[in-house]
Amino acid sequence: MPTVWVLGAGQLGAMLKQAAYPLALDVVPIEPDSEHLPDIADHDIVTVEREQWPDTAVTRHLSSQVGFMNADIFGKIADRFHQKTMLDTLGINTAPWRSVELDTKAEALHAELGPDVLLKRREGGYDGKGQYWLYEDQGDEVPSDWQGTGIAEKKIPFNEELSLVGARDKDGNKVFYPLTLNLHSNGILMASVAPLARVAHLQPMAESMLSKIMDSANYIGVMAMECFRVGEQLIVNELAPRVHNSGHWTQAGACVSQFEMHLRAVSGLPIKAPEVRGQSVMINLIGVERELSWMEVPSSQSYWYGKDVRPGRKLGHININHPQKKAVQLALSTLRKQLPDNYNDVFDWVDKELKRI
Repeated sequence: MPTVWVLGAGQLGAMLKQAAYPLALDVVPIEPDSEHLPDIADHDIVTVEREQWPDTAVTRHLSSQVGFMNADIFGKIADRFHQKTMLDTLGINTAPWRSVELDTKAEALHAELGPDVLLKRREGGYDGKGQYWLYEDQGDEVPSDWQGTGIAEKKIPFNEELSLVGARDKDGNKVFYPLTLNLHSNGILMASVAPLARVAHLQPMAESMLSKIMDSANYIGVMAMECFRVGEQLIVNELAPRVHNSGHWTQAGACVSQFEMHLRAVSGLPIKAPEVRGQSVMINLIGVERELSWMEVPSSQSYWYGKDVRPGRKLGHININHPQKKAVQLALSTLRKQLPDNYNDVFDWVDKELKRI
């Protein structure tokens, strides 16, 4: 079997490595600023855990390999201008937008996009970073450092945020996980719930949209599509050409996790429709100290990334899964007591959504 090299050595790379053992694959995450250039064989595979990376000797070396998967797609998706252009070209719903040029004025953006306009950096920006709101009633102007560096989007009055994680192999075969409901706070994913019977009727629409995106790029591997639900329509917010935080629940809740599915696809192993196991909830651990008591929560798996604790930083996650919803709710009530008070709103949201299922 080939070695699978991963550009990036964060938590996603670590979880890809963990998922590789049952497949007899050797997965090697590589730090972009490493001083050592790995010896990559012609039949080896290079994949990523991030859609952007700094220009270093290692990243140039990895991205120049014959086995570098999806090389043509990263520039289109990492740059929001090209990502939005691609979605428009494919006829896929996304928020109305305009490029922020050197001479773009707030007045013109409001005239086209409405009173509340969200600026997003063309490149970079995640977990709520790289964004700036323009409010017409406050007389906001486009900041000088945003001129020529961003896009502007119309504010979407959405009902809720959903995501779809799918995978495609080299022959064009595709599989999908159920739509996942997500809660964000200040742009950071706090919790995910899947599956949800009440949004199952939107699954064909979501699969059709993501299929068109992956097929148009001849994409191989796992891709995530974040959407706003507006009534009975889905509007694409962001794409991620990699495994994704909103798919972490699949580690406990599906017969093949998103990490194993990605490795199967890029290495040429068979992909299969992921059988879903019971009810899943994922809680992100943001800016909190580690507690060993998390390991005692019933029906759960805890993941700790080994990072230094900082406010707003993703440090781990806990997956809760059980065939019976009551068991999931019991685990959540136990976990609520072990996390800071600022998580009360998160648990209230999850509790409300589980009661709606």
